[in-house]
Amino acid sequence: MKVITNQDEATRQAETDDPAPDETRPRRMLIEKQVLQIIPFSRTTLYRMEKEGKFPRSTYISPNRRVWYEDQIIAWQRAVDEFNGSRGRGKGRRRRILSILT
Repeated sequence: MKVITNQDEATRQAETDDPAPDETRPRRMLIEKQVLQIIPFSRTTLYRMEKEGKFPRSTYISPNRRVWYEDQIIAWQRAVDEFNGSRGRGKGRRRRILSILT
């Protein structure tokens, strides 16, 4: 009879929860609707960022079916999560200068 220690359990848990891609398992494909549920963008922003190279490129698996690989989206999320001081906040709202007529 084998006694399972906490170390054995921790090792087994680490092996099953390993986020590294497994070469034997197929990569998970996400359709547009699933991608838009994960990221806080509109459809237009998704395609614009993809075109600009700021988001992983999609792949056509048939003439009318476009998919993204989940592992590429996760890698993109991790890269966005890293601090980047040169990343701007966008144009934002213009300041309005109120002139008082006297």
